[in-house]
Amino acid sequence: MATFSHAPISAFVIFVIFISWGSLSPSQVSARRPVISESLYNTLFLHKDNAACPAKGFYPYQSFIAATRSFRSFGNRGSQAVQRREVAAFLAQISHETTGGWATAPDGPYSWGLCFKEEVSPQSDYCDSTNTQWPCAPGKTYQGRGPIQLSWNFNYGPAGKALGFDCLANPEIVSNNSVIAFKTALWFWMTEQRPKPSCHNVMIGRYRPTRADRAANRTVGFGLTTNIINGGLECGRPGDARVESRIGFFTRYAQLFNVSTGPNLDCGNQKSF
Repeated sequence: MATFSHAPISAFVIFVIFISWGSLSPSQVSARRPVISESLYNTLFLHKDNAACPAKGFYPYQSFIAATRSFRSFGNRGSQAVQRREVAAFLAQISHETTGGWATAPDGPYSWGLCFKEEVSPQSDYCDSTNTQWPCAPGKTYQGRGPIQLSWNFNYGPAGKALGFDCLANPEIVSNNSVIAFKTALWFWMTEQRPKPSCHNVMIGRYRPTRADRAANRTVGFGLTTNIINGGLECGRPGDARVESRIGFFTRYAQLFNVSTGPNLDCGNQKSF
């Protein structure tokens, strides 16, 4: 992947309303405001419905908001700045995972998130046959699908169990149902998979590095979420173009959310989990 340059940012102000629901009644909780406005969503993903994108029409705003209702803590913990930063970080990560951008792309490379819904030309069936807890279904493959590019049977299995469907027997649903696709991405973001913390806890400040983390230079920040998502391939490699792409999306999105990125954006000096 080529090294990208940062996209220019339009000068406008977008107001996003967040509501803390910890002390609200059940009826108020059900009416909780969206974690992002539709206008801002469409500004972030300027080209998701471009004819050049294989996922054209698959990632509507309404599907994302519907999925967030199953994860009430997402974008809803900490100060408003913390909430905005978490949502921006999540959307940046799924943007890189599904990017259709290139260095000279219209509106910059970081305006082309959510362009794909399935891995292109997978080189594996992503079936770990040694994992007996989440056995692969005959004839099924577990390549990257959805916004987070959910991969491997040991991720499809627990995601489906948490979300209430048999994802091992029907992995294709992740690239056929946009609400479920977003739910699998949010499940991955919100769920601790020891020794990995959840990306959610990292971004809201609830994660405390262990002794092993400190020895591996796994410092808290956006870079640690990259380590959680794909550290084995991308981290510990200063200047990796994939990591720079993730940072590029996050930097653009944080500006549009009117929030700082926080420290430790990359994982170039971190050991993977």
